[in-house]
Amino acid sequence: MKLKNIPFFEKTTRPLLIAGPCSAESEEQLLAVAHALKGKEVSLFRAGIWKPRTRPGCFEGVGRPALEWMKRVKEECGLPLTVEVATAQHVEQALEAGIDVLWVGARTVTNPFAVQEVADALQGVDIPVLVKNPVNPDLELWIGAMERLYNAGVTRLGAIHRGFSSYAEKYFRNTPQWQIPLELRRRLPGIPMICDPSHIAGKRELVISLSQQALDLSFDGIMVETHCNPVCALSDSRQQVTPDELFMILDKLVRRSAVSDSGCFANYRSRMDSIDEQIMELLSKRMDISREIGVVKRENGYTVFQPSRYNDTMERCAAYCKGKNLDVEAVKTIFEAIHSESIRQQLRIVNEGNE
Repeated sequence: MKLKNIPFFEKTTRPLLIAGPCSAESEEQLLAVAHALKGKEVSLFRAGIWKPRTRPGCFEGVGRPALEWMKRVKEECGLPLTVEVATAQHVEQALEAGIDVLWVGARTVTNPFAVQEVADALQGVDIPVLVKNPVNPDLELWIGAMERLYNAGVTRLGAIHRGFSSYAEKYFRNTPQWQIPLELRRRLPGIPMICDPSHIAGKRELVISLSQQALDLSFDGIMVETHCNPVCALSDSRQQVTPDELFMILDKLVRRSAVSDSGCFANYRSRMDSIDEQIMELLSKRMDISREIGVVKRENGYTVFQPSRYNDTMERCAAYCKGKNLDVEAVKTIFEAIHSESIRQQLRIVNEGNE
């Protein structure tokens, strides 16, 4: 995909900002937020018109009438507008209302049929579209959604990282798993990348640290849910910030410069490259041993996976990290991948003996 830059996303000394309430609740509420954000370097004013909810009975958005309120926001405050669309009807109504940018939400991106419906509705329409990551951590599904839109003629595409759902109890509402959006940036280097710290955090007090982390990882901007009275919000009240809190966050954020071509890192990178080569050599030797073990297991009728051995490996990793300035969970993740590859190698050896 050869993507065009979205006009609102020129580089600035401050983070690119998409802000507005989670949901458009009333005309008064929407205009109050918009007037508070007017003239404050907001690139796009956002509001949820149609709200896909997990359980019935929750506030699911006002729908089409709220688009008239959005039009008033643009008339009175001059703010470009963006809303989420999930169906062809949403697309049609948003375009009729003069919405400037559309975004496709995480739940919609999870369903290729729904994405295709949105893409078909946009056939021949020249409008920027932002694509949130799917609920589950699936990079191919994320890229696939963009490809469907691109194939329909939408060339001004951007990505929004809003974290990934996890059943386990967690610190964040949605785990960041930064490696996934970074891999997306590697594979689609021209795409504007926006972080949605509100949905990753689930708690307003975490928005600032997540926003800074996103900028430190070269994200182009942030989408922050903003409400004049978050406590009374009809959806996601816990993660929304007031306009004043938003401005405080923006004042504290540091925008760093990219220095990938700077010569000051040449020596460090050379040393790291040398270490990487040593790691690869050691991994190759480790897999040689794994294949030898596979032969022994095949000849003696042993199962490939040995739970006690796996537990011993994880315990040794945790012990080794102490005093080494290494994050235990990060090292465990690495060794989980190494162990998984060892199992794959041994299974291949065992299956060869069964053919």
